[in-house]
Amino acid sequence: MSKDKSRKNFLFLIFILLIIAGTSLLLYFSLQQDPVQEVLKNDQVIKILYVLEDDGEPKSTMVFAYYPQSNRGAIIDILGNTGAIYSSLGRTASINDVYREKGVTVCNQEIEKLINMTIPFIIEIDIDDFSILCDLLGGLRVLIPYPVDITEGDTRYLLPSGSILLDGDKMHAYLTYTSEDDSLSDVEDREQNALIAFLSALGREQSKVFTKGCFSEYGKFIKSNIDDKNLEKLLKVVSGVDAERLIPQSITGSLKKVGDQELLFPYYDGQLIKDVCKQTVATLLSTSDVEHNRVYVLEIQNGTQIQGLAYNTSVLLQSVGYDVLTTTNADRNDYEETFIIDHIGDTKVAKSLGDFIQCDKIITEEVNQNDEELEEDKMVDFTLVIGKDFDGRYVR
Repeated sequence: MSKDKSRKNFLFLIFILLIIAGTSLLLYFSLQQDPVQEVLKNDQVIKILYVLEDDGEPKSTMVFAYYPQSNRGAIIDILGNTGAIYSSLGRTASINDVYREKGVTVCNQEIEKLINMTIPFIIEIDIDDFSILCDLLGGLRVLIPYPVDITEGDTRYLLPSGSILLDGDKMHAYLTYTSEDDSLSDVEDREQNALIAFLSALGREQSKVFTKGCFSEYGKFIKSNIDDKNLEKLLKVVSGVDAERLIPQSITGSLKKVGDQELLFPYYDGQLIKDVCKQTVATLLSTSDVEHNRVYVLEIQNGTQIQGLAYNTSVLLQSVGYDVLTTTNADRNDYEETFIIDHIGDTKVAKSLGDFIQCDKIITEEVNQNDEELEEDKMVDFTLVIGKDFDGRYVR
């Protein structure tokens, strides 16, 4: 009797252990989720932090957002001198300081707070490895506005003008040369163009890069916070982006001297960049294609007595991708209300502009399709007339 009881107890114990083991395995495999598939399953915008390194230093840092359902993408350039009180450092510093002192993971966390968005994926590429990838992809095509012939020390940089397919060495030169005529924005443009060209080449060479067993030849030059299998899956998804319609955006702000650094502090205590990123993602998710057809041109008129308000507003709107043709004074300086004049009869884009500054007063001008005169006002899509109810960011 006692033997039977012991045997039953033993079998019961084995049964319990099997249940525990099965539950543990189930829990383990449930936690091994496919991070890319999770994003796709939830119909979300894919967000990647892209860092181009040069000898361990961050040369460019950008957030790439992509919505696979529409093939739309956007790039937000996080300038290296972007300043804030970073909690990871416990002081006011640049985002590049965070990268140098704490590494890319902590840097990503600080950027998430800066733009108020989660960035689940990180990609780091050394500039020398980027050159190798350039060759493996058959070259990267960029538009060079003017020929380059510069000598720095023992190195001579020669680049032709035009839409040029650059090999790895030429791409390295394109990203590293400096010119006395260059502004900071010229350097940023080249770094942004290189990323756009890389994404375009991934799409062009999809059949070669993502053929079974081939990706490892490319993936070994890319560092990421996900394993090689998921990195391949991620890049295969984002290679579908319509690179021709990618319009990069940069953080805008005021420059201030902090110690021996000149830091860029985002406008409105950092709220503007959060709003810009929010609108950018909302536009990617939009079912309407109209907002991505082209860059819209604005005229901004100051209808108040506040000096410089039109110019400051132009900086605000350029930060979200509008082109400002002119800033001027309105016909009078006592407008109570801010309003938008829609010259092209595009109510959706006019509303999008209005939503960004919380202006709901929109006047649609009669559009004469047969008018062939190219007067200045015909070159402007929308006119924004600023009234007393505009505080520099919103209509109150």
